[in-house]
Amino acid sequence: MINLKFKVNGKEVAIKVEDSKRLLDILRDELGLTGTKEGCGIGECGACTVIMNGDAVCSCLILAGQLQNAEIETIENLERDNILSNLQEAFLEYGAIQCGFCTPGMLMSAKALLDKNPHPTEEEIKTALEGNLCRCTGYIPIIDAVKNVLDKY
Repeated sequence: MINLKFKVNGKEVAIKVEDSKRLLDILRDELGLTGTKEGCGIGECGACTVIMNGDAVCSCLILAGQLQNAEIETIENLERDNILSNLQEAFLEYGAIQCGFCTPGMLMSAKALLDKNPHPTEEEIKTALEGNLCRCTGYIPIIDAVKNVLDKY
């Protein structure tokens, strides 16, 4: 067991868990943040993407011991007072959501990019999203949504 202190969505968390527990499981099972989805469990699909210390990461690959003093941001942090973020609104407007399973990871990857680079090129958007798999949209609506939120971000 390991005692951890870290931040999730700006709030301090102190928790005792098995050191082999994954961030994905801590978020879902221990903290009740179920917006982050598990797809493949091996870091290939991006469904479980969250932002850790400013970088998009697959939460299925992060072990508890790596969380000490980290700052984590999940999909739950995008909306405020039941109002969707501009990025979420753009995903809706451009049809970048179909089944929705990949959407939390796509949004978090896009947010991580925009936090670092508020005016990325289309190529930079594609690169930021390349670790996120989607079987439904064909990616064009997702890229269009990200491109069209740039002036509102």
